[in-house]
Amino acid sequence: MEITGIISAIVIGVVIGVLGRLVVPGRQHIGVLWTILIGIVAALIGAAIASALGVADTRGVDWIEWLIQIALAAVGVAALDRSKAVHR
Repeated sequence: MEITGIISAIVIGVVIGVLGRLVVPGRQHIGVLWTILIGIVAALIGAAIASALGVADTRGVDWIEWLIQIALAAVGVAALDRSKAVHR
């Protein structure tokens, strides 16, 4: 992976993390850095899943890939928030 690929993964991860956080109802008690990290991981895993399903490279915007990534980010945000709530 080239440096431009890494930078784009971080930028897309930030967007995916924020969108995933917006999907989860209520207030989350995790920081911005956790949201970004969850978004980056969700973007990478979502891209791999979309590629495996054959929907990663389509004409125009890859809506299915984005939905997979956002759903994974929402699950990650909710899971981390829940685990932090247990430790409070």
